[in-house]
Amino acid sequence: MSRIGKRVLSIPENVNVNVEGNIVTVKGPKGELTLETVKNIKVTVEENTVKVEPLKEDKFTHAMHGTTNANIKNMIEGVSNGYKKSLEIVGVGYKFNVSGNKLTISAGYSHPVVMEVPNGLTVKGVSNTEIDIEGISKELVGEFAANVRKVRGPEPYKGKGIKYKDEHIRRKEGKKASK
Repeated sequence: MSRIGKRVLSIPENVNVNVEGNIVTVKGPKGELTLETVKNIKVTVEENTVKVEPLKEDKFTHAMHGTTNANIKNMIEGVSNGYKKSLEIVGVGYKFNVSGNKLTISAGYSHPVVMEVPNGLTVKGVSNTEIDIEGISKELVGEFAANVRKVRGPEPYKGKGIKYKDEHIRRKEGKKASK
């Protein structure tokens, strides 16, 4: 059994967890999330706790035991507090522009890159060079932030590009002058 899978999750007061068959639904003040579990995983809700148990001992079920527990924990956290990723862009003329559900990125290409913001996420422009991506689904927030970062990843020489706010870019020294 997985150590992560064995942990008992506590449910906050303002969150409701419901299990019907193999579908787990978590409702909270920020919204509602659902998860479809694999067939050999049993999720039980007792009082203010959630337990995840494997019904069969095979390799796939063992792998999904801890994953299911972690996903349910992330859902409980998401509907109660939400998730947030901050990105910043570094470079001359590089900027973000948020309008409605479109994010326009000027990152040194011949054209601006326009990205559609997925449903369930909000993107706020803190400044021209900083944005905050917020939502209740950890998976959706992280995936969209990674896709935005992929437009122009940070390079190690000057540090130009899109990076996470708390990310440290390992810098390289440039070419040395020959003697």
